[in-house]
Amino acid sequence: MPRRSRFVATLLVTTGLVVGLAPAASAQSVAGLPGLESAPVWTPALPGLASQPVLTLPVPAPSRPAVESVASVYPTRDETVGVAQPVMIRFDRPVADRARAEAAVGIRTAPAVQGRFYWVGDAELRWRPHEFWPAHTSVTVWAGGRENAFRTGDAVVSTYDDATHLVTVTRNGQVVRTMRASAGRDPYPTHNGVYYNGWRAREVRMDSSTWGLSRTAGGYDTTVENGVRLSYDGIFIHSAPWSVADQGVRNVSHGCINLSPEDAAWYYDNTRNGDPFIVVNGPGRQFGAFDGQGDWNY
Repeated sequence: MPRRSRFVATLLVTTGLVVGLAPAASAQSVAGLPGLESAPVWTPALPGLASQPVLTLPVPAPSRPAVESVASVYPTRDETVGVAQPVMIRFDRPVADRARAEAAVGIRTAPAVQGRFYWVGDAELRWRPHEFWPAHTSVTVWAGGRENAFRTGDAVVSTYDDATHLVTVTRNGQVVRTMRASAGRDPYPTHNGVYYNGWRAREVRMDSSTWGLSRTAGGYDTTVENGVRLSYDGIFIHSAPWSVADQGVRNVSHGCINLSPEDAAWYYDNTRNGDPFIVVNGPGRQFGAFDGQGDWNY
């Protein structure tokens, strides 16, 4: 249903992404002797270890130049995220010397993963692997004199195929659920490309007037349930009981992915921040120009 709305959530959470800003990081103290930084000791992913902290031991680390203060790092310490989640480092003011800021950040992964830095505006630096993270990767980020250690969970990948109007969810390559869906109708087609789960809330208010479409012109002002944001410009996957008859048949939304209440609740409960959501075979353009969650499309 709703698309490019700047939304007001009726439920705020302190641990999620809110309006595109990475949550404040919880700093992990640096262990070891003077001149030493912490580096991870990686353990295999075993049942029951998902909530355990990432262990570290002191090892020598190269000195890094001081730069503008880091305001936050996401993912936060000990968080488990999806395989499409970038590392997000926000500085407390615009950065003039980007190369120097990048040199001040250290990222170590197990297994070893190659990736790259890129910028979102002048105050946010990001890093992502060239391909999706392997499932159960352990990652340590050094930034602003602090250490953040997090991990990825299972590879949960969802694909909406506009040719069939179905969302197929796989976990580590195995199909775990197929859901009937409806996407954006003309002239609001859902863009093709790779999205990933961001901020979420059980109730999200969406008002089309925030992006220029009044209710008298066919817009909306409504509260949806089990909303998971897919793009900064307001594309969500959410419950849409009003379009159940259309789901699996035709597109009727303003760009969002509509699901039945049961399927939307399942998606909310069984996916996490950073899980990829891929749209294929739709009439919309490629989700390419940087949107805030369009990291994988350029």
